[in-house]
Amino acid sequence: MTMKLNDANLATLPDAIKRPTYDRSALKPGIVHIGVGNFHRAHQAWYLHRLLCLGLAHDWAIIGAGVRPYDKAMRAKLADQDYLTTLIALDPEGSEVDVIGSMIDYVPVEDGQGLLVHQMADPAIRIVSLTVTEGGYYIDPVTGQCDLSHPDLQHDATHPDHPKTAFGAIVRALKLRWDAHQKPFTCLSCDNLQGNGAILRQTIVGLARQSDAALADWIAENGAFPNSMVDCIVPATGPKEMDLALCLGIADTAPVTHENFRQWVIEDSFCAERPDWDKVGATFVTDVHDYEMQKIRLLNAGHQVIANSAEILGIATVSAAMQHDDIRALFRKITLQEIAPHVPHVLETSPNQYIDLVERRFSNPAIVDTIRRVAFDGSSRHPGFILPTVRDALAKGASVEGLALVQAAWARMCVSVREDGSQITPNDPFWDALVAQAQAARDVPQRWLLQDHLYGDLADDPVFPKAFGKWLKMIYRDGIVAAIQLYVKGD
Repeated sequence: MTMKLNDANLATLPDAIKRPTYDRSALKPGIVHIGVGNFHRAHQAWYLHRLLCLGLAHDWAIIGAGVRPYDKAMRAKLADQDYLTTLIALDPEGSEVDVIGSMIDYVPVEDGQGLLVHQMADPAIRIVSLTVTEGGYYIDPVTGQCDLSHPDLQHDATHPDHPKTAFGAIVRALKLRWDAHQKPFTCLSCDNLQGNGAILRQTIVGLARQSDAALADWIAENGAFPNSMVDCIVPATGPKEMDLALCLGIADTAPVTHENFRQWVIEDSFCAERPDWDKVGATFVTDVHDYEMQKIRLLNAGHQVIANSAEILGIATVSAAMQHDDIRALFRKITLQEIAPHVPHVLETSPNQYIDLVERRFSNPAIVDTIRRVAFDGSSRHPGFILPTVRDALAKGASVEGLALVQAAWARMCVSVREDGSQITPNDPFWDALVAQAQAARDVPQRWLLQDHLYGDLADDPVFPKAFGKWLKMIYRDGIVAAIQLYVKGD
């Protein structure tokens, strides 16, 4: 027997399913979260849910929000089930199922973001958090900062009362708070960007300055933009995940599966109050940098190390890729020899210990995390996760052979045909441009590196283009496996 997920049916769910132990009707909002995808619901919303179950933070409930047309579908699904979510932790030793209730509303999505602005301007809201993906920050790959000249942001600068973007909406809400002589809210990025809080600060203050210098000064002086590091592998939801929820007795139109591991490290720098997330496993620190560098350059970069080679070979999942002896060997050699030397230690874990942890997590067969998902948006992920290490290694005269091979595999993948002749469907916001460059690079490899919006001046480096060209030619001549085997042997 399956039960539709909603408040009325919580008490009748199967006994094995954990559910809210708090009165959801008594919750009051304290957070607006923009970008309600699977990751947010498996991570930040879960931490707050755990606090609520301890009888704490009942004035910190989440109101979801989105600024893109596709967010309307998620809002409709969640509204139909009272904003509840089924979380299914997948582990080879057995699953654990929670229904979480920390979200109590979702702002209707509309042009101009008026309702969202109004909600954020409410003084009860003390944190506005975001998971809008790495590509949602309009990052210039050369400067690592938000490109405020982007047309979307320029629209918001010239039409501040009718913004398109989440950032424009935040600026507008802060303006209303300032006009009403109220305190600003803390802006908390939960995306996989190194220095995500600093980037968000630069974006919000810089955007505000284009329309109101005095407002920008007020935000810079009184606001807060903590850096944070987030970590949990959360696959996309498809028919299998929905069927899994049904088998557990829950009719949930948007269930979330995730690994049985989470980490959240947050710079303790808030301009208003904050929940005591540390009581349920989060870590507050004075400096997040070393934690986030370790995670971004080893776990997130590790996904890119394996993803394109696996896609070229038609391997469907991350765990299956790690079962491929050559791809696993590629992962270990690159992370241990070419990335770890440029990653700092943190108190709990050395880079090598972290690599072992990542390898175990990637190899978890219960997590059906697709290669397509981790390969998506390479035009944001490679500049964000891989290329900073390339630059560090080149500056120190260290090897970039494996990192160049990873870039060659990406260029080969973007031709959009696998080695067996099957098609790779579009998998990047700039797919057509990538395919054109990849096809041109088949004869002249350096054409790929001339994408300066991705590579900056790396095409002019005396070392990296030579290694890249060698590997791309070999991949076309002998295949990706032969190239990996040659690299791993060290010849």
